[in-house]
Amino acid sequence: MAGLKMTCFDCGQGNRVPKEKLSAGPKCGSCGAALFANKPKEVTLDWLRKAQRVDDVPLVVDFWAAWCGPCRQMAPEFSKAANELQGRARFVKLDTEADPKAGQIYGIRGIPLLVKFQGGKERARQAGAMPAAGIVNWVGRG
Repeated sequence: MAGLKMTCFDCGQGNRVPKEKLSAGPKCGSCGAALFANKPKEVTLDWLRKAQRVDDVPLVVDFWAAWCGPCRQMAPEFSKAANELQGRARFVKLDTEADPKAGQIYGIRGIPLLVKFQGGKERARQAGAMPAAGIVNWVGRG
């Protein structure tokens, strides 16, 4: 079966979506949840690790924490970028305070930190808060 692999962030099921259907709002074949959301999805470390290994579609992760001022400042910009790139990239957020092992696993030295994964590999990383336009450009370059 051809198609791009995507992990459902609601039930964890793997899905294959034809490339030409990515912009048509694909849903999980098991639970019916949208595979692309117009805002970032909060994920746990376990969900992220599975998706980053499996997904063919670019997966953009915002590593953040509630106590971090720049993280809170960037949150609405990250949401705007997710909405703009819907159907082309998936956006998730991981709270590094709730999942402290993420810092060690991903070599996080400071937050906010954006990391782009695709096809099981880290493709790019960018530290520091950015406006939505900067995030969109960074995702396109990385």
